[in-house]
Amino acid sequence: MSLPPLATGMDLATYMQQDIDLAGAELALRTASAAIRRWTKQDITLVENDTVVLRGGERILSLPQRPAVVDDDHLLLVTEMAEWGSPAQTLTENLGYSRLGNDLKRGHPMYGGSFRGCVWSPRVWVTYSHGYAEVPDDVLGVVLDLAAATLSNPQRLRSETVGGESVVYTVETFGTGSLTSSHREILEPYRRSSYTVRLR
Repeated sequence: MSLPPLATGMDLATYMQQDIDLAGAELALRTASAAIRRWTKQDITLVENDTVVLRGGERILSLPQRPAVVDDDHLLLVTEMAEWGSPAQTLTENLGYSRLGNDLKRGHPMYGGSFRGCVWSPRVWVTYSHGYAEVPDDVLGVVLDLAAATLSNPQRLRSETVGGESVVYTVETFGTGSLTSSHREILEPYRRSSYTVRLR
């Protein structure tokens, strides 16, 4: 699934306070948005009815995308997996899981059985909605700053002279397409490691 850029060309034109090429702006915003999503491991924008498969058995199941936007009455679609990975049984109940912020919890571990002396855990398929209906202001600021740097210095020049006027670019601007340390500091609260498998 292709996710939309985290800002619009009009946002970028307003941010830069100048007329810009909208095609170039769209490309810059797409690459800036991809860099942010890659570093945070988050979609950021609202995604509805997304499905992930989590390793069951633990008391706490951590949903990979934040924030979780779900209805408690229709939280889970669960499939218990056989030893070799083929679906064994489909359930439409939550198997005792309940919401705990952005995670799911149950009173005790759940194991699917044993195979050749090893205890195996079922896989839990979770369908839920996640993300922000409106991109948070600090994330919006980073994507606009990164895209503006790309448009301002697409050739990654250290300096240039036009009509007798010289411009020296900062290290941050020279490194277009890459998040700076300041960007990463702003985005840190949104970052999350994920060890789940996304189903498309």
